[in-house]
Amino acid sequence: MERIKWGIMGTATIALEQVIPAMLKSEFCQVMGIASRGIAKAEIAAKQYNIPKIFGSYEDLLDDDEIEALYIPLPNHLHVEWALKALEAGKHVLVEKPIALSSELAQRLVDQAGKHPHLKIMEAFMYKFHPQWIKAKELIDGGMIGILKTIQSSFSFFDDDANSITNNKAFGGGSLMDIGCYSISISRLLFNEEPKSVMASIEYHPEYKVDILATGILEFNNGNSTFFCATQLDYTQQAQIFGTKGSIRFELPFNPPIDRPAKIWLTMDEVVTEIEFEICNQYTLQADAFSLAIIEDKATPVHLNDAIKNMVVLEKLLESHAVGKRVHL
Repeated sequence: MERIKWGIMGTATIALEQVIPAMLKSEFCQVMGIASRGIAKAEIAAKQYNIPKIFGSYEDLLDDDEIEALYIPLPNHLHVEWALKALEAGKHVLVEKPIALSSELAQRLVDQAGKHPHLKIMEAFMYKFHPQWIKAKELIDGGMIGILKTIQSSFSFFDDDANSITNNKAFGGGSLMDIGCYSISISRLLFNEEPKSVMASIEYHPEYKVDILATGILEFNNGNSTFFCATQLDYTQQAQIFGTKGSIRFELPFNPPIDRPAKIWLTMDEVVTEIEFEICNQYTLQADAFSLAIIEDKATPVHLNDAIKNMVVLEKLLESHAVGKRVHL
């Protein structure tokens, strides 16, 4: 069985706690190397996960001819820079969300990727690969809840650490960039179109200058999506989808369990049906789907243009708050 040889660019928490363990259980991935700016962190991670190659710089990782694909979990402001370098080095690239600090930078990446048609590049929105979201979209597209009218969602956690990347404006911190992007993404996915207009109310941290609470409304042709995201609230994540004939509720929409079945509840005519999914890991599914696209030389499951469109909506929400009114796209 062919496996893509992967390199991990950085020792971010999401890489160490989620993505690397998931890749080690995958069907089409082989984690061959890991890099950090200081080799000590890479050595610790390599020892923990039995990764054969250790690099003390990102450049050294790029120079390794055996590495075929890179996973980039670096802080947001570094995504485009190192994705571009990876493409120039002839590597396939899976970049953590959000793809860039702006839609303009994301477009630059898309343009450059077009010059390397033999290479695959994708934004790592892992939730799209979980069966619970695939099923939810199938139910909606199949008319099981009637016409989709509104989505309500939220994602929050508490982080007041001054040294946290989440609270670093220059690094692309803030609640919208970190977790609000999920609510934007699911709304666009389920309505299967871009919003006509958006409206937002945002609270900024007086010292860190990043958004710590954002409430948004996305208006679509036949409905809307309302959400909030926060980095200084009690932890929560929820999503509920309402149609003219039914609704869908998620137990854990964005970080479903990997040690027990994920669940959603479909309600029709006041009858609630629990739908349970086989135990799986969405990070494993994402890595395998991307690797398989490389092996079979097929299009990635999600085109990079989707990343630009998500960034445009995020930017318009920031603009809406700044001008104090609804903003049209």
